[in-house]
Amino acid sequence: MIINFLFYFFSFSLILSSLMVISVQNAVHSVLFLVLSFISSASLLFLLECEFIALLFIMIYVGAIAVLFLFVVMMLDTKIVNIKKDLVKYFPFGSLIGILFSFEIFLLISKNFTSNSYINSVLYNFHTNWFDKLDTLTELESIGQILYTNYVLQFLIAGNILLLSAIGAVSLTLKTKQSSRKQIIFKQLSRTYKNVLIV
Repeated sequence: MIINFLFYFFSFSLILSSLMVISVQNAVHSVLFLVLSFISSASLLFLLECEFIALLFIMIYVGAIAVLFLFVVMMLDTKIVNIKKDLVKYFPFGSLIGILFSFEIFLLISKNFTSNSYINSVLYNFHTNWFDKLDTLTELESIGQILYTNYVLQFLIAGNILLLSAIGAVSLTLKTKQSSRKQIIFKQLSRTYKNVLIV
């Protein structure tokens, strides 16, 4: 019951964040919604017990590609785009692609339901979980044992390089604010009645 709820929750989060990627006006917010969509898809893969592919999603897509997009957007300093002005121009082509994509999914689902030869047989829905019978060690545990025992030094070096690149990109994009004129306390305290008034 809880697995079904989590599956529908992450599916809805994935669809909503994907729509927000193409509809939000700020480019930085678009990249952050892209990160959210990657995390939602990785969570779906965790629920389907594909831990290795989910970790690849998090490490490669979130940890490298999306962060690279974010740094490029921050360094280019893009302006906020008005999507409502170009909505009429791109809406027919986008809706045509959406209709074709939905039609292909419908054909694929209907073909799978009609062409299954075991749909009325006794062997339908018969499943043997050989994974639990052969080895109970999951992919995540085996990768963790190998990564943190044999390759722990390389893992720490890669983490420090990514941390330095993140700090460098943030320091390059920071803008120092033009503050007002600084107060000089000595000059203010040394003012007298004679040198302030101009007659």
